[in-house]
Amino acid sequence: MSITPERKSQLIQEYRRDEKDTGSPEVQVAVLTSRINELTLHLKRQVKDHAARRGLLQMVSKRRSLLEYLRSKNPASYVELIGRLSLRK
Repeated sequence: MSITPERKSQLIQEYRRDEKDTGSPEVQVAVLTSRINELTLHLKRQVKDHAARRGLLQMVSKRRSLLEYLRSKNPASYVELIGRLSLRK
């Protein structure tokens, strides 16, 4: 259900702002999106896993908060990020 360390480091490399960046909102949203996608697939198979469903809702809420912060601080980066992650239609 969780992402592998290799996948996480790949996401960090792809979405970071500079060489030492690991915690910017862009990176956090990308990692959360990957975890949300994997957990969504798990919940399609395991319908009665209510603990995982609660964790999924918490991750979605955290991602929404980070996206709202990013939209208020750096709208250009927000638009680019949702385009790259294909979060909006």
